[in-house]
Amino acid sequence: MKKTTVIYQEGSHQWAVVARDPERPNYLIDTNEYLISDGDRSLLTDPGGSEIFAAVFSALTMHTDPQCIEAIFASHQDPDIISSLALWLEFNPALKCHLSWLWSEFVPHFGGTDQTFVNIPDEGETIRLGSLALEALPAHYLHSSGNFHLYDRKAKLLFTGDVGAALLPPGSDLYVRDFDRHIPHAQGFHQRWMGSNEAKLDWCERVSRLPIDMLCPQHGAIYQGADVMRFINWFAELPVGTGVRR
Repeated sequence: MKKTTVIYQEGSHQWAVVARDPERPNYLIDTNEYLISDGDRSLLTDPGGSEIFAAVFSALTMHTDPQCIEAIFASHQDPDIISSLALWLEFNPALKCHLSWLWSEFVPHFGGTDQTFVNIPDEGETIRLGSLALEALPAHYLHSSGNFHLYDRKAKLLFTGDVGAALLPPGSDLYVRDFDRHIPHAQGFHQRWMGSNEAKLDWCERVSRLPIDMLCPQHGAIYQGADVMRFINWFAELPVGTGVRR
């Protein structure tokens, strides 16, 4: 079963991650779901696919009352990101889903109505959660054409969807402990799934100016401290879009 771990706590302001399911079938990619809370108000990032809904919901229930979750943030449209939407709405029909306007007519095929979705414009926007002001930062073409990351300026934590992802062996640590040994597990993923060097360099330039204590991807391990900038610099130098053959 997945486990919920608190990775940041300051008063009633908390980030927790749901990760590492040893019972996950080997044909499903592993995912991390982040619960951002301000007191009894919470937002869940990339809640995952329908196949893992029970595991995520069960892990969250051990940590908090899922009724506190008032919103979902979907970094993009993929099934491992948001195909569980109909099951979440069955639990709470009033749930709001923040995602790129580009996917506003596609993601409803997973569930929801026009009252469910809050479309994020291309330039991004601020999402209010209690006293928190979470910033939806553009990350278009990394890897989806309508793609956002979520920055918590107060906590200095950045949720980065597929950027920073790594395909790790079972039993891997929740945090990156040795960058040089970790990064080969991320290289092939980024080279193939990130389609634009121009978009990559634009993202690296923007996020390198932010104070970030933890970079939190949807797959793999969390980068913290000096490894955050180490990853950004590594990514800036990495050629991507390797699916194009000439």
